Amino acid sequence: MISVLVVDDEPMVCAHLRTILGAAPDLDVVGEAHDGAAGVEAAIRHRPAVVLMDLRMPGVDGLTAIERIAALRSPPAVVALTTFDADHYVLGAMRAGAAGFLLKSTPPEDLVELVRVAADGHTVLSAAATRRLVAAAGDRQSARDRGRALLRDLTERESEVLGCLGEGLSNAQIADHLHLSEATVKGYVSRVLDKLGCTNRTQAGLIAHESGLTTP
Repeated sequence: MISVLVVDDEPMVCAHLRTILGAAPDLDVVGEAHDGAAGVEAAIRHRPAVVLMDLRMPGVDGLTAIERIAALRSPPAVVALTTFDADHYVLGAMRAGAAGFLLKSTPPEDLVELVRVAADGHTVLSAAATRRLVAAAGDRQSARDRGRALLRDLTERESEVLGCLGEGLSNAQIADHLHLSEATVKGYVSRVLDKLGCTNRTQAGLIAHESGLTTP
């Protein structure tokens, strides 16, 4: 079972997430908290595999809570939840140590799958969230030029894999989409990250969107 902690100041949001995640046979919501401080305490108490963390909460906000959880010994994967009221919060969450970010409107089946991906140690992102982040990045043409320049060293197959990362797909989903084994996909992902100078899948996914490899 994959243990999950939900942290959001809106009880209705917590109830909604509990319903979605609790319906999956391999996910177990072990607790919830309604502010950042309580979220950190709950993470220490329950030791979940994944924490879904709202970013904007009264008192101790999500960014501070993510920093504190990331500093724990053997910290869980923390996935930031956002409505995208302010895009800079998402960038701050990634710098603070978040394993990815998802819109609260992410479809239930996608949310469940991405929680599994986070539990496996991968960075996760929703395609919609990435597109909005890139759209808010300022000079789109300059971003596209930079992205395309980075893609020049990729093979055709590596570019296809990068496009899948831009869609937020897991290794298993990429393998199914490209008719490859998961082991082969894992090798391609490692090479793509190395060639692009990325430390995680989220950064590679942003490059996919910036370069136009993934259509908004």
